[in-house]
Amino acid sequence: AVAVYGREHYFACHGHLSCMAAPILDSNRRILGLLDASCSNEARQQHTHALVRMAAAQIENGLIFQERAECFILAFHPRAEYLDTLSAGLVAVSRDGEVISLNRPGTSLLAGLPAAPSSHFDHLFEASFGATISGLLNGGVTAIRDRAGSGVFMVCRQIAPGGRVSPARPSGVAPAAHVDQPPDFVCEDRSLKRTVAEIGRAAALRMPIHITGETGTGKELMARHVHTVSGRKGEFVAVNCGAVPEQLFIAEIFGHERGAYTNARSEGSPGLARLADRGTLFLDEVADIPLPAQTALLRFLDSMEVRAVGGQHTHRVDVQIVSATNRDLAEMVAERSFRADLLYRLNAFTLHLPPLGARSDFALIVRHLMRKLAPDAAITDAAITALSLRKWPGNIRELQAALQRALVRGVDFVDEGSFDDCSPPDETDSCEACRGNLLDENRCREIRRTYREASENISETARRLGLSRTTVYKHLDL
Repeated sequence: AVAVYGREHYFACHGHLSCMAAPILDSNRRILGLLDASCSNEARQQHTHALVRMAAAQIENGLIFQERAECFILAFHPRAEYLDTLSAGLVAVSRDGEVISLNRPGTSLLAGLPAAPSSHFDHLFEASFGATISGLLNGGVTAIRDRAGSGVFMVCRQIAPGGRVSPARPSGVAPAAHVDQPPDFVCEDRSLKRTVAEIGRAAALRMPIHITGETGTGKELMARHVHTVSGRKGEFVAVNCGAVPEQLFIAEIFGHERGAYTNARSEGSPGLARLADRGTLFLDEVADIPLPAQTALLRFLDSMEVRAVGGQHTHRVDVQIVSATNRDLAEMVAERSFRADLLYRLNAFTLHLPPLGARSDFALIVRHLMRKLAPDAAITDAAITALSLRKWPGNIRELQAALQRALVRGVDFVDEGSFDDCSPPDETDSCEACRGNLLDENRCREIRRTYREASENISETARRLGLSRTTVYKHLDL
């Protein structure tokens, strides 16, 4: 990782820039590319380089999980509270104990030992591989020593296919039968379907899940689906972080003792975190958490221990954390209104809900909402086409309201004439060659929506739609 500031650049014409970059390595320690953040030299922030390194480390860890799906993946660190952080070592081990991959923190923690691919687990740690795996699958976190005599805590983050799984799971981990349970809402969009299929596995690994998306895209519905597939027996407890007064936020989440502060409940309160024990705590509008409370929440995510305001005793809980926001937390981190370390605790697994206008399953969503609102009413294809041409700033919530108004006008069926309040389609969102032909315009708008959704990447757009790059280029004003 390197930072080059201002006139440190070799070429004088780049002297007005500051560039901070970190390489990204795959699971074989080969360089895939780099992550760079550049800005004007006057606007540079001291913490940006650290954020770039943290982001690169998170990508590398994700690649180990993705590319070593056939291995046990073990996390280890000298301090147990750091096992869920980016400073923890990750080692991917085959079922016979051979080391397949190590991340960079893991290599550093095992400095002086033969910590490299093709070495064996028993060459790095004093406990045998078989005994260690048995202990991890039976008891969660295990304390062992490496061959240099240093003590570390270890936990299993991924079980190799065919590996022995103990029936005594850590409390709250999803039973395998629930992992592939489909959601009870429409989720056939190409960009969303694969990620949703991975939610069960993320919950089984006790990963905090972060949901992003515009208002009205169904973030709470998705959070409830996470709770369902997790198989947890506790409650789903939701809190709107923006609706809790700043001075009461910590007491609301962690509880308070009787008389802990002015206007405190006379009988005290256990707090929402304890109410969600063995269940799910859903932090909606997480961007609105006040800065002082972010520190307390960070400590809770590291230890899963709760101490009520005014209390002397701590209570350990087992909670699936799900957070959601419609704001850009990375931008808030840059503005120092949100803690970077809290962001990287919350977004261990991130799910983005695209806006309604970018969903490829729009027609299915309309029909699903109609079945919920009026099972006996029908909707015509022409009505669905008219709706698809409209902009939906309120997303699914706004669409549902529009269907309700249409049903007021006609209880038997809904056609394109039922939507008097539909705004005309955006004529500029199709190329000039396609305008005037409804089918061509709809196809052109789909290509343009997918192009924006794919971060304006031509190759990715073509891959998602099954088209040639030439066809995609033809419909874009480039």
